[in-house]
Amino acid sequence: MTTAFYPGSFDPMTNGHLDVLVQALQVADRVIVAIGVHPGKTPLFSFEERADLIRASLAEALPEKAGNIDVVSFDRLVVDAARANGARLLIRGLRDGTDLDYEMQMAGMNRQMAPDVQTVFLPAGTASRPITATLVRQIASMGGDVSAFVPAPVLAALKSKFVR
Repeated sequence: MTTAFYPGSFDPMTNGHLDVLVQALQVADRVIVAIGVHPGKTPLFSFEERADLIRASLAEALPEKAGNIDVVSFDRLVVDAARANGARLLIRGLRDGTDLDYEMQMAGMNRQMAPDVQTVFLPAGTASRPITATLVRQIASMGGDVSAFVPAPVLAALKSKFVR
């Protein structure tokens, strides 16, 4: 069984995250979605809310694979967290060349620290390339329509956070 580790903040999960997760489930039998916890940052959604939104979004998009993910938190090096969870693949989504430049540096460093953990780059679909969680939060906080950028469960959660 192949286990992949897909790290990120997922605050909130976007259609781009979901696209990469669906692709990861085509590469690996099991995917561990790993929510990074940073003590210096205050997320919009709690870990539990993000975990629930990730599960609900995948269950809606790909119900037959919903049981093939686990959601965990981590607050250490990604490669150490991947190893601790039994993953040998590290999933990274790419939107554009800027992402590739940064991710190549990270992959090189990770390979030096953990040669047994292989980085796999998955390109975002055309429709999700401009989407960032930061922009989604900003637009939603100002009452904008983010329905084209996030799965339905996330849209409902954002609407409840930003009731006007």
